[in-house]
Amino acid sequence: MAVVRDRPYVQFNFHVNLGDGVTNTPQAGFQEVSGIGMEVTITEYRPGNYAFNNVIKTAGLNKATDVTMKRGVIGSLDLYKWLDDVRNGANSGLRTVTVELKSEDRTQTVQTWRLINARIMKHTSGPFNAKGTDVAMEELTLSYERLEME
Repeated sequence: MAVVRDRPYVQFNFHVNLGDGVTNTPQAGFQEVSGIGMEVTITEYRPGNYAFNNVIKTAGLNKATDVTMKRGVIGSLDLYKWLDDVRNGANSGLRTVTVELKSEDRTQTVQTWRLINARIMKHTSGPFNAKGTDVAMEELTLSYERLEME
């Protein structure tokens, strides 16, 4: 349940559950989650006998935006296995992914985003640079059908 307060929460305390119930392992340790959202298509309609010279706007289909998640490469193949399931048509490829924003002291969940029927649609590793000092990263893009927030 969302917890309302006067000052905004900081963005750096969050848990990601990739649909397997685990949030406290390195596999769930994402550095960044971005792009969570949805939009509703508005349909315009005007009957010929309408008394006013304007269109009627009605809500159409809704669409969830793709979500990008980034984490350091840790030698785990869990994301690759999920992508492999999706590309091979396995029903296990659809998951409910949950992102929970935590309070500063990490004692309570202050807001939750549920990505319903999510599937991994893209996985990228790198870049790798022999002169670099950054952590090797991997990135996944999720496509999902419905967003629920609480």
